[in-house]
Amino acid sequence: MDFTGKAAISTGAASGMGLLFAQNFAALGGNVLMCDVNEPVLLEKAAEINAKGQGRAVACLCDVRDYTQVCAARDKAVEEFGRIDIMANFAGGTAVRMQKVDPEKYPEFPDVPIDVYDWGIDVNLRGPFYFAHAVMKQMREQKSGLFISIGSITGMEGSGYGVDYPVSKAGLMFGLTKSLAQFGAPYGIRAVCVSPGPVLTRPAMANMKTLLGRAADPQEIIDLVLFIASEKGQFINGENIMIDGGRNAMGRA
Repeated sequence: MDFTGKAAISTGAASGMGLLFAQNFAALGGNVLMCDVNEPVLLEKAAEINAKGQGRAVACLCDVRDYTQVCAARDKAVEEFGRIDIMANFAGGTAVRMQKVDPEKYPEFPDVPIDVYDWGIDVNLRGPFYFAHAVMKQMREQKSGLFISIGSITGMEGSGYGVDYPVSKAGLMFGLTKSLAQFGAPYGIRAVCVSPGPVLTRPAMANMKTLLGRAADPQEIIDLVLFIASEKGQFINGENIMIDGGRNAMGRA
């Protein structure tokens, strides 16, 4: 795959799959705007990519919950690269874990402070929606583009405690992806959601069962994203693609 001359925005790009996508995209010749709230690490990772002398990385401090910052990131990408070919939304996480909620103090869903769930919905759903609204203006003008969301097996399974996460991910997997595909079709814009099962971005994921008996390596998820973005994946549109080792096909207890 060759992304020479192409430009992408990656959110959550200081770590995890957002960073891995940026590294892979640049290694294949593409230019990438790396968005994250962790500016020191973001600058370090962008410098590492640039030191390899392939595609170019530009660091951009951006809180995906803030529409003004989202629009500024879009404008920065256009200023630096002249276009936005791929919008890849990786920023996210389960609020009760990311906000370090104590399950002994807050044992059940109604006990968890609502601002914890607000954080999860804002990052996982509002953020991609904001980027869609902002970036589609540029993609409409250039009459091309791909909007990639990252869903989750949890969007299919639900969760009785970390409720914000499946609610947000299901919104990406179905409502947002299909709606953006419908809007974008006249302008050559595609929208696709990639929904992983357990991924070894942290050790605990190895405990989630799949039919294949293992969790995914993060590179397996990024390989699928890159395929969809490449010339080989141009007929994929409006779909949620599960990459879960068969977990969704397992029987429910």
